[in-house]
Amino acid sequence: MAAMLQPQIILLKEGTDTSQGKAQLVSNINACTAVADVVRTTLGPRGMDKLIHDDKGSVTISNDGATIMKLLDIVHPAAKILVDIAKSQDSEVGDGTTTVVLLAAEFLKEAKPFVEDGVHPQNLIRSYRTACYLAIEKIKELAVSIEGKSMEEKKSLLAKCAATTLSSKLIGGEKEFFAQMVVDAVISIGNDDRLNMIGIKKVPGGNMRDSFLVNGVAFKKTFSYAGFEQQPKKFLNPKILLLNIELELKSEKENAEIRLSDPSQYQSIVDAEWNIIYEKLDKCVQSGAKVVLSRLAIGDLATQYFADRDIFCAGRVAEEDLQRVAAATGGTVQTTVNNIIDEVLGTCEIFEEKQVGNERFNIFSGCPSGRTATIVLRGGADQFIEEAERSLHDAIMIVRRALKNSTVVAGGGAIDMEISRYLRQHARTIAGKSQLFINSYAKALEVIPRQLCDNAGFDATDVLNKLRQKHALPSGEGAAFGVDINTGGIADSFANFVWEPAVVKINAINAATEAACLVLSVDETVKNPKSESAQGEAAASALGGRGGGAAFRGRGRGRGMRRR
Repeated sequence: MAAMLQPQIILLKEGTDTSQGKAQLVSNINACTAVADVVRTTLGPRGMDKLIHDDKGSVTISNDGATIMKLLDIVHPAAKILVDIAKSQDSEVGDGTTTVVLLAAEFLKEAKPFVEDGVHPQNLIRSYRTACYLAIEKIKELAVSIEGKSMEEKKSLLAKCAATTLSSKLIGGEKEFFAQMVVDAVISIGNDDRLNMIGIKKVPGGNMRDSFLVNGVAFKKTFSYAGFEQQPKKFLNPKILLLNIELELKSEKENAEIRLSDPSQYQSIVDAEWNIIYEKLDKCVQSGAKVVLSRLAIGDLATQYFADRDIFCAGRVAEEDLQRVAAATGGTVQTTVNNIIDEVLGTCEIFEEKQVGNERFNIFSGCPSGRTATIVLRGGADQFIEEAERSLHDAIMIVRRALKNSTVVAGGGAIDMEISRYLRQHARTIAGKSQLFINSYAKALEVIPRQLCDNAGFDATDVLNKLRQKHALPSGEGAAFGVDINTGGIADSFANFVWEPAVVKINAINAATEAACLVLSVDETVKNPKSESAQGEAAASALGGRGGGAAFRGRGRGRGMRRR
């Protein structure tokens, strides 16, 4: 009787939403599976593209897992983890973003029946971590090094890696053309790690094959004043002066007041302003530079002055373009025109202005330090060029990674099948429940070849059975066999040059396992009602502006109730 009279303890604020236990975990797993279903069809060379239309009305067509995940406005807290691993895979390795999302979701899907049967999630997590460690060790063992090869061999190997990445993108039809371009660009920047040293400029019009690589810097002609057309447009071995100052007549910055007792003095003040700018221009000419670039404006007076002395100038050059010119030509950006010495001037073999489509480009080629490259992309629609740029970004990242960590593995689902076989064999040596868990992990890895078949319209069951039989051969000769996208059968991925850097797979399996373990370890979600009312308040104040919002904000403040 006494127990019945116990008052109910209210711990959390009224309206707090708590869900916990098995049902909560299963709902999180279902949310992650739903997210993976969005990008599932984009995997592989026959993957479909997604058209994403956002609230601002801009349209993005993409095949890249990370781009799609970023643009999806996911609100489910557990499913957001998948967005994060896709982003981390993109920034770390560049490719394999769809793979990592699919793997994580598949691991969770395989864990779901165990959770429903009452297995403690920690047991699953422990087994998954063991399986992940074993899988990564196996990848390292199977990886083939490209170290010690001649430069030509290395280039062709890197081009194969780039072609594998590009084959699943929109520009897959021209993958050999672009793969070679990407490899040349990455090798030209040498050991410099900064990705912004490879510029990608987009010019609508023409077809993809009109794209070209500049071993140096290219940027769009900047806004120019009268007198620009009189300047020479081509120089051989010019000296290049880079500035971060304005070369135009400036009115006094402060509200300066000058009192004159004699009107004739007025002229001397006007002359002083002119003298200042002429002095600056004279110093630029005396430096011996033939090309003057500035991040700030170069006015009409300066443009005409330089034209009369056969000097090319461009003002309002973008910061990153100026930095790339500095890196390529060996010049230094100056903030004053006083004391310009030869050491701060850059140089290149050829500077010219060229027409590309309906744009004019300033091109610096044959640069001495050569640590920069620019890819000029051509194509029909704007969305198409945007997607081509994203695809090239992935390929550039992959080639950089392959150069650094010079080991590659067989693509096309071959490495996934081999690890799956290895883990299945290993599971048989383990007594206890974890045998089942590691087996389910091994089964989840088969999602990659299965999805490749589904996306290409082949019979996945048939192809997977052939692959399992090939990988199970005791001699180990079938280890490199993966899905053959062209015929719908199986083929030796290594022989067909379907390669990817080992670091892509290692990163993907690591990140996917971590994400799966993270979702499995959550058993309760608490949703705070105050945060929702705070969001409502923020929206109201945004609507009401400064004055109108006050009426909104006064009401319901301090009470933890949701406003209807």
